Amino acid sequence: MDEQELNILLSELRAFPVETEWVEFKTNNDQEIGEYISALSNSACIHDKSFGYLVFGVEDKTHRIIGTKFDTNTKAKGNEDLIPWLSRLLNPRINFEHYTLNHTEGRVVIFKIKAAANTPVLFQGTAFIRVGSYKKRLTEYPEKERLIWTKEPVIQFENEIAKGNLSVDEVLKLLDYPSYFDMMNLPLPSNKDGIIDKLRKEKLLIKENSIYSITNLGAILFAKDIEHFETLERKAFRVIIYDGKNKRKTIKEQSGKKGYAVGFEGLVNYIDDQLPTNEIIDNALRREVKMYPKLAIRELVANAIIHQDFRERGTGPMIELFSDRIEISNPGKPLINTLRFVDHNPQSRNERLAHFMRRLNICEERGSGIDKVLFECEFFQLPAPKFIEGENYTRIIMYSYKTLRQMDKEDKIRATYLHACLKVVSGENMTNQSLRERFGIEEKNYSMASRIISETIKSELIKDYDPESSSKKHAKYIPFWA
Repeated sequence: MDEQELNILLSELRAFPVETEWVEFKTNNDQEIGEYISALSNSACIHDKSFGYLVFGVEDKTHRIIGTKFDTNTKAKGNEDLIPWLSRLLNPRINFEHYTLNHTEGRVVIFKIKAAANTPVLFQGTAFIRVGSYKKRLTEYPEKERLIWTKEPVIQFENEIAKGNLSVDEVLKLLDYPSYFDMMNLPLPSNKDGIIDKLRKEKLLIKENSIYSITNLGAILFAKDIEHFETLERKAFRVIIYDGKNKRKTIKEQSGKKGYAVGFEGLVNYIDDQLPTNEIIDNALRREVKMYPKLAIRELVANAIIHQDFRERGTGPMIELFSDRIEISNPGKPLINTLRFVDHNPQSRNERLAHFMRRLNICEERGSGIDKVLFECEFFQLPAPKFIEGENYTRIIMYSYKTLRQMDKEDKIRATYLHACLKVVSGENMTNQSLRERFGIEEKNYSMASRIISETIKSELIKDYDPESSSKKHAKYIPFWA
């Protein structure tokens, strides 16, 4: 993990409640570190977390960074190096990683500990657990111990079977395999065996004896018709076009039939064809320009595909077109705070799906998709998109053009915050001038930008880059998390 990723992780851990059983904050005391690794690994398993965390340099009660003198290069008992000593005395020998972060407020050391899997983790022959903010012996809590032993491993959606008991011919009839080879820039094999062998290596198929099964990954990406896969048919994209600004009257509704990979370009083009246009005069020539940037649409559609929660039954990703906005929704709450969509290290529920779509040049895993959307919205002088976390869905709204006068207070604050985020991830800082350029405000009206900045500071979404500076003319601003 690099420094930026560690800073993001630290801010998220500090935001947890005081009594979080898979996160422990300490200052300098490392006497019981092995017992804490055992406790946090076991507690992470019980709470369905992938990792537990032990953080040195953060005050336990306030989560304030105070720094630490703890050093992972120190010696353990018998003058043995600490890390090998810990690894040797843990059973099973779970993986744990350690990082040192020289934070502006003090030095911090973070241990990232893999959750136990079906077997409690022991240190020096004893298993520990976290109960509230206390470390206890696991044997004192037999129900928790039983839960670790009996907890079912979570099967990845991509590895589950979409349709089984198939012959080779049935597989080739259901999947658009020529598109796979075309999108991967591979020559199409000359026989069925070559085709099947490649699809099996990609885990799009599973073979048992002479019988084949198509995995969810294979079906959701390369199905000729998604309706032939009963468990996935509701996961097809829906595009709904409304008459006006509400849902009272529907003009048209279209549901996709192809797998996401083979149908992606067609879906994006279909959406683009439905969008309104503006007529502009450029160099004395009239031409039509779409109201929304196609690149932004592409990124948001890909984002909805890879971040959806496939465990949410009966619903799939959806695009709704209104006269003044586009709403793109996917099932499942976001894994990260919507305020951190721009800067956060990308996380996905569906890692293999995301990885495969990156290989197909449909999306990126670097987390730059939302950055591109913001760049496009600013370039087209559109209001900033709005990110919404629902009870069981995530929605992104992209608005049509508005003048600054037409924007309400929320629009301006949201745009200012996201502009500051975009500047930081680009290695710059927001200024009055950059915000004026964002909103198209003339230089003589700089005070208008100053008022918007002031309102955004009051909302606690941005802050002064240098609070000690008295110069407002050269003031810089950064997001609250930077």
